[in-house]
Amino acid sequence: MLSGLAAGGLLAGSMPPRSAWYLAPVGVAALTWALLGLRWQQRLILGAVAGVGFFAPTLSWLTSFHPAGFAAVLVLEVALFAAAMLLVDPGRGRWWTVPVALVALEAVRARFPFGGFPLPGIALGQLDSPFVTAAPLGGSLLVVGLTAAAGAAVTGLAAAHRRIRAVLLVAAVAAVSAGGVALAQPSGGPASQLRTAVVQGGGPRGIPAVEADEQEVTERLFDVSEDLPAGLDLVLWPESSIGVTGAVAETGEADRVAALARRTRATVVAGVTESGETSFRNAAVAWGPDGRIVDRYEKVHRVPFGEYIPARGLFERVSDMTALVPRDAVPGRDPGLLETPAGRLGVVISYEVFFSDRARAAVTAGGQVLLVPTNAASYITEEVPATEVAAARMRAQELDRAVMQAAPTGYTAIVLPDGTIAGQGLLSTPELLTATVPLRTGLTPYARTGDLPVLLAVALTLIAGPAIRVLQGRHRAANGEHGRGAGTLG
Repeated sequence: MLSGLAAGGLLAGSMPPRSAWYLAPVGVAALTWALLGLRWQQRLILGAVAGVGFFAPTLSWLTSFHPAGFAAVLVLEVALFAAAMLLVDPGRGRWWTVPVALVALEAVRARFPFGGFPLPGIALGQLDSPFVTAAPLGGSLLVVGLTAAAGAAVTGLAAAHRRIRAVLLVAAVAAVSAGGVALAQPSGGPASQLRTAVVQGGGPRGIPAVEADEQEVTERLFDVSEDLPAGLDLVLWPESSIGVTGAVAETGEADRVAALARRTRATVVAGVTESGETSFRNAAVAWGPDGRIVDRYEKVHRVPFGEYIPARGLFERVSDMTALVPRDAVPGRDPGLLETPAGRLGVVISYEVFFSDRARAAVTAGGQVLLVPTNAASYITEEVPATEVAAARMRAQELDRAVMQAAPTGYTAIVLPDGTIAGQGLLSTPELLTATVPLRTGLTPYARTGDLPVLLAVALTLIAGPAIRVLQGRHRAANGEHGRGAGTLG
């Protein structure tokens, strides 16, 4: 069992902010070796131990919000990891079922429970690895598959009785992967350039949203925006930059942002929280250079237990966590696209950056860049802010779009389409980042297809494994019967 714990710990070591990407293949190699020859009950236990090693350190930030919530999430994630190990064929020649199981695990975690909870995600530790070059072809799931295959193949070769066949299989996988990556180029190119500024107001961290001073957050952003340079096309403020009761359009805060847009002659996009008696709306609102509101996007993928409480009536009776979320967010319905004088701007708000389907919706609707207004001020450590930057880098490479991420206390960052960071602020400090980024057109293969091809490949592989074993069993049985008959005749 120590080998399972070590494997999970190695996977955890590859996650942001540590980001030692090479530990993930080593962890998968250790996991594959430990799984060899185990019965399904033993694989289940080993998977649970590995899950604890992976998720306990990487989800520890949840303890600062609600210790019982951390325990519940940990149990669920460990159970999913353990269940994934039941998909593994423990035979010596079946090492390739470990990558398949891990891809299936990540696909489920991105969708379950409550629409998914993909923190941490194995792919987010691979932003500086060679495997990330496959992101435009098959997204983060393909990156996970290649990362895991690299580690599992080492164990497979070491354990294989028929090494020539194993080497040929590894070579075939590598050749197909290399060919696919070569084809994973976007069909378009830069349409023009965008001169942009991303604003971070700074301030204390570790303050829950319900306790934050909204006006103080807004004033810090206005203070930093006094230093905006001339000649900008776009200014991006974070999520929850402005908090108002009712619609924002007729408020004094809207008038002040309009004045900022007119002064800079730029489009200004700001995160706005519009509160009502029993609900609120989380929106990204765009003001044109003339000071008029030109478009808005309301967040679709809400944070469970952060922006709404599933089965609120039940939880109000059994838990105090509803005090942190007194009102539920109203979900939006549209793809994240803002039509502005600065261009067609894709938007994913905060938590949505972890979900490729939201970013794909923005890009396929016409988004030429991606904006990520976020609010990570309630987190004490850098774990979640660093993971958000990693997710922004993954979305940039999957979709061939520059990504601008604005957070009130960090990390604020500007990411180029190849995933490199053009600028990143510090935590808690006021920051003003500027850069000229490309407005892109065209779609990568992943933008066109999403996760479907990888999911189909996983499903076919899981079906093919048992089918091949049945056929091999019948073949051996037939040969055995033929051999006995020939002996009798002889």
